[in-house]
Amino acid sequence: MQATATIDSTGKNFTMAKGSWSATFPLSDLPKWLAFYRRQQELFPAHAHHYDEDVRALEALAAEARHS
Repeated sequence: MQATATIDSTGKNFTMAKGSWSATFPLSDLPKWLAFYRRQQELFPAHAHHYDEDVRALEALAAEARHS
């Protein structure tokens, strides 16, 4: 299932969505969430592929935020 992560119009928050689930967080928490999903891949290697889309979406968002 594809995950997306987008910065809101204020530039202060981001929304992550996957399927019917979505949640909004402060952009300053982005490193924490990226670390969380990477850690899930490390802790649960048999299920690491379930977190691939989340990590890719958050990495892309981090790159976008750096260039903004």
